[in-house]
Amino acid sequence: MREAMRIWRAIRAIAVSGVAVMLLAMIAVPLFAREREPNNVYAERRANLAGQLNAPVVLFGYTGRENSSPSYVFLQEPNFYYLTGHNEEGAALLLVPSGAAAKGWQGPTEILFLPPRNPEEEKWNGPRMGPADPDVQKKTGFADVQVFSNLKTRLAELAQTYDEIWTLTPHSDDTGYPHAREWSAWITQLAPGLVLHDAAPAIGAMRQIKSAGEIALLTKAIDLSVDAQLAAMRMVRAGLYEYQVAARMVEIHDAGGCETEAYAPIVGTGLHSTVLHFNELDALIQDGDVVLMDVGGQYSGYTADITRTVPANGHFTARQREIYDIVLGAQNAVLAAMKPGATLGRQGPNSLFKIAYDYINTHGTDREGRNLGRYFIHGLGHHIGLEVHDAGDANRPLEPGMVVTDEPGIYIPEEKIGVRIEDDVLITPTGYKLLTARLPRTADEIEKIMAEAKFGPQR
Repeated sequence: MREAMRIWRAIRAIAVSGVAVMLLAMIAVPLFAREREPNNVYAERRANLAGQLNAPVVLFGYTGRENSSPSYVFLQEPNFYYLTGHNEEGAALLLVPSGAAAKGWQGPTEILFLPPRNPEEEKWNGPRMGPADPDVQKKTGFADVQVFSNLKTRLAELAQTYDEIWTLTPHSDDTGYPHAREWSAWITQLAPGLVLHDAAPAIGAMRQIKSAGEIALLTKAIDLSVDAQLAAMRMVRAGLYEYQVAARMVEIHDAGGCETEAYAPIVGTGLHSTVLHFNELDALIQDGDVVLMDVGGQYSGYTADITRTVPANGHFTARQREIYDIVLGAQNAVLAAMKPGATLGRQGPNSLFKIAYDYINTHGTDREGRNLGRYFIHGLGHHIGLEVHDAGDANRPLEPGMVVTDEPGIYIPEEKIGVRIEDDVLITPTGYKLLTARLPRTADEIEKIMAEAKFGPQR
């Protein structure tokens, strides 16, 4: 882990230095703040959620102390952000059912709680929005904004009327900072009589259907990630290190407005191309390798996830091309069947995974003559959005407005060949739209781009 972090810091340093040069050249160009959807979109989501649940909802934003690294970029808890559009530390949200007044509740049906302004902290970290700011209602879209400490009183009042509440509850597979566990315990300590229910499934189901604004932000993240992939294709050659390729891609994201990477860049050459989440990025690219590049940017909270596999010297060997074309054939077979009602999971009559697996398993063999299905070792795809593996039921049939990945792969360690082709797809009422269509997918197209970068346009 320490070595991986060292490599990642080197990538960021290289990328930032490149971006600094670009910014100097762009000094007269105005810089824009993080984009977000209009306040009414978040309000509609809150009303939708409150209408589904029969008790109050309390959600907490991140505190900003979840990661102590000095390079940490604050990113709001995604469920909280989805309902509020608020991207600052230490906030909370209270939603109360519309029928609460009949039960004696005298407060508003929704409240945003913010920490008070702290001038000393703001000298270090910049200005923050406070509950007493004169324009806070207009900025947040909440008619009622209160200081965070008031939430304790509100919870006590609700406990007099309700015996249950919806929040984010802990799960056995929670990783990293124990956000749900900490705040669930906080609620229970203040109002021990309240039964806690998990709001994540209801919010996740909503998050799977993207709004027009979300699709626009996803498209920006995807377009910048396509630019980065194209730059990497033109750059890759024997003699470079994996981290140098990743650094160039990060530079493209940063210069285009991404606040961070959607995930740690994965660039693997040779044997490393067969390691699914390889992120040490410390190997020298050798002549004859394939180089797998799974790198995506995050723009205004929304994530891209794209993979391409290229030949280090600009030409696939016969065997590399054979494997590549099988993966591409599987991806195309999935795209042909991608429409509402299909599923990403492994089971069921409309399983897209099964289409990809069956294609791979009936085309080509390994050195021992065995079918290649054994080398397709991961799922077909996943939803993307505010998280790269976005919320919601992964086995839910596809519906219009969902954005998912299509990413079959074959990984043969003994041959040092790993090929994954991953694209981002919007489900439409009649089929799909390939959001990454601008990025070439065929072996011939990739070889052409690499040749033009080396020798100029080919006739």
